[in-house]
Amino acid sequence: EPIASMPGVFRHSLDLLKEEIKDLYKHGIKAVNVYVKVSDNLKDNTGKESWNPNGLMQAAIKLIKDTEPNMIVMPDVALDPYSVYGHDGIIEKGEVINDATVDALVRMSLSHAEAGADFVAPSDMMDGRTFAIRQAFEESGFTNVGIISYAAKYASAFYGPFRSALDSAPVDNQEIPKDKKTYQMDFANSREAIREVLDDVDEGADIIMIKPGMPNLDIVAKVREIITQPIAVYQVSGEYAMLKAASQNGWLDNDKVILESLHSIKRAGADLIFTYFAKEASLL
Repeated sequence: EPIASMPGVFRHSLDLLKEEIKDLYKHGIKAVNVYVKVSDNLKDNTGKESWNPNGLMQAAIKLIKDTEPNMIVMPDVALDPYSVYGHDGIIEKGEVINDATVDALVRMSLSHAEAGADFVAPSDMMDGRTFAIRQAFEESGFTNVGIISYAAKYASAFYGPFRSALDSAPVDNQEIPKDKKTYQMDFANSREAIREVLDDVDEGADIIMIKPGMPNLDIVAKVREIITQPIAVYQVSGEYAMLKAASQNGWLDNDKVILESLHSIKRAGADLIFTYFAKEASLL
């Protein structure tokens, strides 16, 4: 299914995912970050579908590893695709509650590890979840499964196309938070990013994520100066959509802006880049 707000990006059924993975690996792409669009009838306020061993995410992880065992699989860990409210956590009395959400994220992460994930990528921004996941992995024997922690994730307007792709935007309900600013970071604040990154390093994160990408290259550069852990940067859906739309209108050179945008992220200090341009970039 084509995603209207992200030209050239598609939702894949499992049978087509198999062919896509073969094609990606052939073009030199060795890692994939996986998301799922969950049926409405499977959504609730607990997120229990997220740790269903036979769920769509778990089936996708298994299929990818069966198709190309050397492909590194990094599934997303957050409750928003599974939430009836579209939030990254469980709602109680009109608020996202941290600790119960962390418990759910741990169960979700373990189910991904059991399915064959190489890394889990918690994008929820709950406090303490990196340590809780690391502890659960150690106790369950998944000592080789890594954690890519979204340590500095800003409450950004650049996520819009992605949320429409997953149908995971917060619902319009006066009894719950209207946005994700209670747990994602204020984009006017740089100091909080440093504290969040150092906390996640202390909790056992293997890779630190900064998101969005181009609007936060100053944060990438600052973090690069203070940690030795690998830094991942997410070039998000809004960045992709605006460059692609301008290119399709003839206002920008598609290939040149892809490479320039990726080089700017790399130059700022990124070791890994999560981007919807990956397949296109591999052909340039």
